[in-house]
Amino acid sequence: MHYLSTRGRAPALDFEQATMAGLAADGGLYVPEAWPAFSADEIRGLRGLDYAQLAQRLLARFVGDSIDADTLARLTVESYRGFSPPGHSTAAAHSTVDPAPLTALDDSLYVLELFHGPTLAFKDFALQFLGRLFGHFLGRRGQTCTILGATSGDTGSAAIEALRGIEAVTLYMLHPRGRVSEVQRRQMTTVLDANIHNLAVDGDFDDCQRLVKALFSDDEFRARHALAAVNSINWARIAAQVIYYFYAALQLGAPARAVNFAVPTGNFGNVFAGYVARRMGLPVERLIIGCNRNDILARFFDSGIMRRRKLHATISPSMDIQVSSNFERYLFDVLGRDAEQVRDLMTVFAARGEFTVAPEVHRRAAELIRAHRLTDAQTRAQIADTHRRNGILLDPHSAIGVAAARACADDGVPTVALATAHPAKFDAAVAAACGVGPEWPPRLRDILQREERVTTVANDAAEVKALMERGESGGRLRGDGRGRGGPGGRSA
Repeated sequence: MHYLSTRGRAPALDFEQATMAGLAADGGLYVPEAWPAFSADEIRGLRGLDYAQLAQRLLARFVGDSIDADTLARLTVESYRGFSPPGHSTAAAHSTVDPAPLTALDDSLYVLELFHGPTLAFKDFALQFLGRLFGHFLGRRGQTCTILGATSGDTGSAAIEALRGIEAVTLYMLHPRGRVSEVQRRQMTTVLDANIHNLAVDGDFDDCQRLVKALFSDDEFRARHALAAVNSINWARIAAQVIYYFYAALQLGAPARAVNFAVPTGNFGNVFAGYVARRMGLPVERLIIGCNRNDILARFFDSGIMRRRKLHATISPSMDIQVSSNFERYLFDVLGRDAEQVRDLMTVFAARGEFTVAPEVHRRAAELIRAHRLTDAQTRAQIADTHRRNGILLDPHSAIGVAAARACADDGVPTVALATAHPAKFDAAVAAACGVGPEWPPRLRDILQREERVTTVANDAAEVKALMERGESGGRLRGDGRGRGGPGGRSA
């Protein structure tokens, strides 16, 4: 299996090389040269596998010769061992724990709980695996690397948890100062391992993402620090997220029965994994995107115009994004894998903040995907309605997914809404919506008392670069047990 850049001017790489590179040298994103396909009989043969076994079977098609079968089996088992079933603080030391429970809301709508990993968010599914990939590949090479990432909330803590204490890896994680929840921030800044550096950027998530891309585009700096990526620009992240689409669909009767998926999204990586599952043969009837006020994706699927607007802070901060990086991968496929067209559109978008696709391209793009947007008030109403109907507390992001599913699902086709974070990570918003606060899981109960370490930096690539050259870890702050705005509120 080889991987191509969406912009066509970087060399093709194997899985190991693409994983370690992250972003292609031409600024594009890596995708498989051909989508691995499963027949209906092969998909039926996946029934009855536990999550780690399913991951091994599916990921084998992506890793090719880069990892032998025994090593891949070990990595997948280890990746999901730290997941806990509902109501428990630690998982059993084997691979049979269900890391992604499927819960029915009604006869045709289900919630896939993706928040039982070490940091209580769906990002754990990919980053626990990616962290082990880095450890395996670097150990085999006898090398070290510097990982640079940006987070709107959950990627940061999931990457930190996966990579903390690994001597071969130094991690710098950028988050937008004051634009993540208190719990999200503290899940990052209370990890004091020497190889972890948290940077609070005076800007929004798009600024953080831009800084990361700027440093990756500096060839000399990138080579000198052996930069690697943990954001969903890294193909291995997408590959690992494909697994839970298969896992849920198989439980609902695939391949004999089609399934819809509703995904709260901002950066398009999670929903793109659903698209990949469909290209692999999974009978996905419809992909539904849930957006908050930062609705660049909904506007594109309405109009065929991708236009950046002012970013707004919402109660679903992990989706406060106006530059959806992974959309480039989808556009590459929709344009018939024409890298030149992709490159031209991305150049225009970088210069003008918008691009328009031809009507036939827009039609192809919108055939599979529907989009639905919610205000904060509508998100709160969905949290309250789900609690009233089902006795279930949803975090704001998951509530957007459920609302989008109810608004856009096809009749007669079961729909799975992805629940992407534990409600305790946003407990102030949840309590304000329905009057009931979620119980804090054991992993979070002392988080407000833990010591923090973080560095505030300007929205400036030169300053971030200089800080990384110095290898600074930032000042320490003593947890005070309060947290501004409450433990699930806006951070300072």
